[in-house]
Amino acid sequence: MKIFEINSGNYGSTGNIMLNIAENARLSGHNVKVAYRKSRSVTPGNSSDEILIGNSFFGFTHRFVGEYLGLEGFGSVFSTLKLIKDIKKFNPNIIHLHILHGWYLNLPILFSFLSKYNKKVVWTMHDCWAFTGHCPHFEYVKCNKWQTGCENCPQYRDYPFSRVDSSKFLYKNKKKYFTAIDDLTIVTPSKWLAQLIGNSYFKNSKIEVINNGIDLSIFKPVESNFRELNNISENDHLILGVAFEWTEKKGIDILKKLSDDLNSNYKIILIGTTEDDEKNLPENIIKIRRTSSKEELAEIYSSADLFVNPTKEETFPTVNMEALACGTPVLTFRTGGSPEIIDEKSGSVVDCDDYESFKSEIVRICETKPFSSSDCIERAKLFDMNDKFREYVKLYESI
Repeated sequence: MKIFEINSGNYGSTGNIMLNIAENARLSGHNVKVAYRKSRSVTPGNSSDEILIGNSFFGFTHRFVGEYLGLEGFGSVFSTLKLIKDIKKFNPNIIHLHILHGWYLNLPILFSFLSKYNKKVVWTMHDCWAFTGHCPHFEYVKCNKWQTGCENCPQYRDYPFSRVDSSKFLYKNKKKYFTAIDDLTIVTPSKWLAQLIGNSYFKNSKIEVINNGIDLSIFKPVESNFRELNNISENDHLILGVAFEWTEKKGIDILKKLSDDLNSNYKIILIGTTEDDEKNLPENIIKIRRTSSKEELAEIYSSADLFVNPTKEETFPTVNMEALACGTPVLTFRTGGSPEIIDEKSGSVVDCDDYESFKSEIVRICETKPFSSSDCIERAKLFDMNDKFREYVKLYESI
């Protein structure tokens, strides 16, 4: 079987998912090519099975069109025609789409081709962008316009940034082109996102749930002197938060308030802070900009008493799984797919922005220790990345 995968990059969470699915499919005897946007962030692979889409010039002009005309997804004509030529040359049985936003594809051209090419199409939707007029997420602003037709977008200046509100136009065209594919299987990492898609204009498509996974050979309980290095005693409660960037959407306001309200024997550690964050965060929060490796991150997870994720919009956060795999229970808001990762033996969930309940749960969990390390680790086994990648191969073979 031949599979052709497309994503916005070969790095980060979605890039790694694409590459690992491809590698697992090859191990099962299938022929796979991957295509991704050429950019300064990309280090191209050396394999002939990896194809670069576009170049810096096309990316710049597409971004200009998206920013000033609101036409994100309507540039990159020549890049998309070249991609289609590569697809035809390979002649795949299945075309697997991942992240398509990011100013590197002409969506009308690509989907007009896919609707007539008579091949199976799998689309892993890692966020909500495919069924909105603009945004990848909308929980934080509590917007449900996508259910009937987007307009007057409250987030059009957020990624993908635009100076004009073109959400009504983009919603209409996305619906037109995206729903023109007859044989489309949508995959989501969470039940939450699958339910939303089922209420969107994709309601007639086949929808499967395949959770994201993590590397359990790295994320596991490990010995560490992290507490000693940071002057945190065994009697102190180490509360850990990890994010790629700390904003109110990720709950930085909650963590600031906790640093004022919790007793001095509660130590809050934040990983992923920036220089600007550190100027605005209280001194009693320990700030770490980034870890040197995943192994170091696993050491910090293992040292924590509780992992907190007060995120206000999320699809299926990897950090929750990583914490569990290191034997650390998770406390999260009831947002997106975040609550799906834990069960009654491995963590707790409170309503979004319910600060008092969140604080009370931190105290209860740290003082009474209702969750065992072994139960957390057992829960994390459900998210072994190798199992998840094999689920994709089974999906290919089934369709």
